[in-house]
Amino acid sequence: MQQNAKSQHTSRKRKEGLLENFFVKGEYFDYVLLFVVFFLVCFGLVMVYSTSSYKAYLEFKDAAYYFKRQLLFCGIGFIGMILISKVNYLKWKKFSGLIYLMMLMLQIVVLFVGSESHGAKRWIQIGPIGFQPSEFAKIGMILFMAHLISKKANVIKKFSELIKIYVVGLIIVGLIAIENLSTAVVVMAIIIIMTFITSPKYKQFFVLGSLAVLIIVLFITTVGYRGERIDAWLDPENHEKGYQTMQSLYAIGSGGIFGKGLGQSMQKLGFIPESHNDMIFSVVCEELGLFGAVCVIVMFIILIWRCVIIADNAKDLYGSLIVIGIMTHIAVQVIINLAVVTNTMPNTGVPLPFISYGGSSMVFILIEMGVVLSVSRQIKLK
Repeated sequence: MQQNAKSQHTSRKRKEGLLENFFVKGEYFDYVLLFVVFFLVCFGLVMVYSTSSYKAYLEFKDAAYYFKRQLLFCGIGFIGMILISKVNYLKWKKFSGLIYLMMLMLQIVVLFVGSESHGAKRWIQIGPIGFQPSEFAKIGMILFMAHLISKKANVIKKFSELIKIYVVGLIIVGLIAIENLSTAVVVMAIIIIMTFITSPKYKQFFVLGSLAVLIIVLFITTVGYRGERIDAWLDPENHEKGYQTMQSLYAIGSGGIFGKGLGQSMQKLGFIPESHNDMIFSVVCEELGLFGAVCVIVMFIILIWRCVIIADNAKDLYGSLIVIGIMTHIAVQVIINLAVVTNTMPNTGVPLPFISYGGSSMVFILIEMGVVLSVSRQIKLK
């Protein structure tokens, strides 16, 4: 009887130990980061309703159609973020190989059975649910590369070892680039920054950077619609594909310092295509003016700053690289989105993190923030 009681007690202790290893109770939690994420998501919901209500009423007789869907995605994303933030991030090391295989499989599947949107196969449709594998590839590549680079930290300074890492990453990047060059550029930027932080040898990265630019040029010149986007960027006023860019610039210019007021945009009334998606920042500028635009940019800067703090204080290289990868993902997407909206670079489909409408992008980016918070929870306060 006593032996049975002892064995049950030992078994219970063992289970508790396994749970403690999987879930972490940290001494630190970055509430500033959590607040910024919550603010950006709430602000995004307001702007999604503002930019989509006209289109939603015309198409579905429900002005809040897109708002309700985005609210659902945000709810799923926040639940995922909270759950992931409680998981010991070191556990993801065990799944890095599986994550890579999943990325590879999904990118191959989408090329053959993917649903076409805007002339490219980017979605896997399962009933009423659409899933974009390239969004999973962003966080998947971050977790996989963080493990691979941290394992090779002592030898990564050798050019041959660096090339091996890039070959593994470029397999996924190449598959993404076939149908989604903009996302491929984001994933490539993540890999470059993560490896550069670990091995800042400028000559090596100059060579690899030149090679990356050459590959991007080849992808642009070999696909007709990408070349047209370059032409439209150079002369948007006289090019038939420059309509969206011109309407975006009209919206930004008409906003002035303090904007026309929330909900008062004219350009969202059918003039700017995808005003609730990639071009949402132009409506922010029109309704809230330069002041509102600067406030949004400042919030992104604060978010990136908090990521830098967490990465600098992470307890190991693996955790630091995860946060650097996620920080790079957000920073690059913000820069590209703002550059497209202001016609600083050719038009490409990159959403504004936390703000643009989109289920896959919202859910996965909130999950990424959960991973960052899980890293922050293991920072030891001195």
